[in-house]
Amino acid sequence: MILVRPSFEILSIMGVGITDLAEKSLRLIEEAGRTCYKSGSPLTSESSKKFVKKLNDLGHESVLEHSAMSVKLIIDRGVSHELVRHRLCAFSQESTRYCNYKGEVTFIIPPWCTDLGVGEYELPTNEILNPFTMEWLWAMQDAEDHYITLLQKWTPQQARSVLPNSLKTEIVVTANFREWKHIFKLRCAKAAHPQMREVMIPLCEECKKLIPVIFDGIVY
Repeated sequence: MILVRPSFEILSIMGVGITDLAEKSLRLIEEAGRTCYKSGSPLTSESSKKFVKKLNDLGHESVLEHSAMSVKLIIDRGVSHELVRHRLCAFSQESTRYCNYKGEVTFIIPPWCTDLGVGEYELPTNEILNPFTMEWLWAMQDAEDHYITLLQKWTPQQARSVLPNSLKTEIVVTANFREWKHIFKLRCAKAAHPQMREVMIPLCEECKKLIPVIFDGIVY
């Protein structure tokens, strides 16, 4: 059994590496926005920031759909089931039908299990843990044991039926900036699931650093 924490990695923005994503993405949005107003002003890195900020402040967010961001998330299956309900995204997810976890199953540690470390984990353990953390650990161990046993006769797509929501999954999400703003507003909010907030708030903060003119207005 392997225990990990959720994480994210921004892969690209409109196929551009994140190093120079801000300037190129904002310039594309500015060019699209100026088409609406027949504005022929020369495009520069500074003009793009000002123009996109003005559109954002005016609520003219449709132009944000001209640039998109791809993010790879490592989360638990339960969180991924919520994430894929955002319909204006493209998703590519690790398949439990075809992936065989006969070596070791990897689970995502819930944020409320603060007394657990990451890495390989074997039970029984001599560590002093919260009894409810131990209850979760035993459930994960049982799921792994049953899954590996079933693989002796069943295929991965059959044996997966005993795997829990805490199973680690990797998913690549591509969405335009307007949809990412929508996702952050919903999934960073106080009412969102704690495990969703655990990964979405850091991702939102990273986006604020990379392209503040688009994402700075998001509060939670």
